[in-house]
Amino acid sequence: MNKPLVFVAVFSLLIGVSPAYAGGDATAGKTKSATCAGCHGMDGNSANPDWPSLAGQGAAYIEKQLQEFKAGERQNATMAPMAAPLSEQDIVDLAAFYAAQTVKVGAAEKSQVELGQKIYRGGNMAGGVAACIGCHGPAGKGNPAAKFPALSGQHAKYVETQLNAFKAGERNNDAARMMRNTAGNMNDQEIKAVASYIQGLH
Repeated sequence: MNKPLVFVAVFSLLIGVSPAYAGGDATAGKTKSATCAGCHGMDGNSANPDWPSLAGQGAAYIEKQLQEFKAGERQNATMAPMAAPLSEQDIVDLAAFYAAQTVKVGAAEKSQVELGQKIYRGGNMAGGVAACIGCHGPAGKGNPAAKFPALSGQHAKYVETQLNAFKAGERNNDAARMMRNTAGNMNDQEIKAVASYIQGLH
């Protein structure tokens, strides 16, 4: 083995991660996603509103969720057995694949747009509801560095379910209780409206 190759091998051992692992391999992720496609769609766009679309989601956020499903820190009877056998490499590869896909944006119910937009963009100060735009961005693209998810085009039914789960404390993997505190102050009408608005947000 020549010196450059020795250096690369030693350096890889010292930092404890290979280049493929560090960034994820979207091509490998596509192959590995075959078992996920039944719920999340071949390209990450789910046809069933009960299951989230993953297309265009931030890789770091997907990695976090899969790791937490695997560790039991996020509870879901369907996802727990799916995540359990995944290696760290599988997780970053799947995340890279889904992050590279394009989300298909739906439409909001017209009757929900006014209130949904108000909550998403301005919150409800009187009710203690923070504006969604602060973490998820004006177009719902999220904040990858902070692992705040992209919401643009996500199924209204799925968003509503997750907001209610945060409100009830059934989902608790949010940093500093941000989602539990926000959803906890939302009424049913606000949750339904903002979920619908998000479905058409882009």
